[in-house]
Amino acid sequence: MKKILLSLFLAAVSLSSYAQHFITDPNFRQKVENAFQAKMKVIGKKFYNTKGLRVSPEEEEALRFLYAYMPIADATDYPTAYHLKNIRTALQTRKSMAWGKDVPELLFRHFVLPMRVNNEPLDSSRAIFYRELSERVKGLPMKDAILEVNHWCHERVTYEPSDARTSSPLQSIRTGRGRCGEESTFTVAALRSIGIPARQVYTPRWAHTDDNHAWVEAWADGKWYFLGACEPEPVLNLAWFNEPASRAMLMHTRAFGDYEGPEEVMLRTNNFTEINLIDNYGSTSKIDFKIVDKDGKPVDNAKVDFKIYNYAEFYTAVSKYTGTDGTTFLSAGKGDMIVWASKDGQFGLLKLPLERISQSPSNWIITRRICQRRLISTSFHLLLILHYLPLPRHSGMRIHVV
Repeated sequence: MKKILLSLFLAAVSLSSYAQHFITDPNFRQKVENAFQAKMKVIGKKFYNTKGLRVSPEEEEALRFLYAYMPIADATDYPTAYHLKNIRTALQTRKSMAWGKDVPELLFRHFVLPMRVNNEPLDSSRAIFYRELSERVKGLPMKDAILEVNHWCHERVTYEPSDARTSSPLQSIRTGRGRCGEESTFTVAALRSIGIPARQVYTPRWAHTDDNHAWVEAWADGKWYFLGACEPEPVLNLAWFNEPASRAMLMHTRAFGDYEGPEEVMLRTNNFTEINLIDNYGSTSKIDFKIVDKDGKPVDNAKVDFKIYNYAEFYTAVSKYTGTDGTTFLSAGKGDMIVWASKDGQFGLLKLPLERISQSPSNWIITRRICQRRLISTSFHLLLILHYLPLPRHSGMRIHVV
């Protein structure tokens, strides 16, 4: 009898341990562990101190996930107890809010758990906002809760231009004002505090005017929706920028850590994954690029800059790098861009009129001489293949820069 009870006890402990995994995919869990150990070699284990904190296995995994990808300053300027407190608040929120069980692990991990939204100072807003908002949205469907949170944000912060520094969510409440980047940081923090996945979206430059903008996307019932931060509307996907966004060239957001979602990846770093969201807003084209040298050989790790004319300059809206086969790609809205590929002093450039190409694809199945300028003895060649969404049969674009 004792053996049976002991077996049942051990089985229960085993199941409990498995249920407490913050990251259920063992392969991704190992990837995070590798990144965590690499971070510890950089900052030293003294900055990761869980002694006396009574950390559960689930909390330990979440903590290691944050430390693996957070900026070094966040790991060294804020104690482990601070990060653990926010983790515990987020995990408790997932249990207490009606939609907590419906939020996928991937979205909770990258768009709810992290405190950092932009380059703002970290603060204790998560617990404070939860106390403010949990009762206010109680009983509401998820989409209505998003709208109600935005009303709450509007009651506390209004738009006012400021400098490039981003105030923390609590600083924004104290001053009662902020530019679009600060309002969206504030609104994302408020939504995450009640367990709703949220992310700050920005267009680095509009295609039609000299300016940029930032707003918010929030996830509800299986879909992402956009809203103007601190600018409440009666429904989601409605804001003053609907029309400009439909004509924009690029929309970005930064997902915390090594994000493996369905969106196009623009850039991966040790801290974040930058993803392209332009397909959520308007008609787009997908462009495949191949960078080759003067001998026609693929150029590995060539930098490819995509530039939008704005504020009297060709502004680099995004940079991507080629793989070992010399290729990369971009999805973009319908407008003109300059594509500039470079490596080790060599370069190639091309003006890409996406609007005209999309209107008359048959006129662009040609080879064209684009650039003969050289920084040194040779310049890069670009082979571009443009696909359309939706893809018309037998359409495409091949431009060989010679």
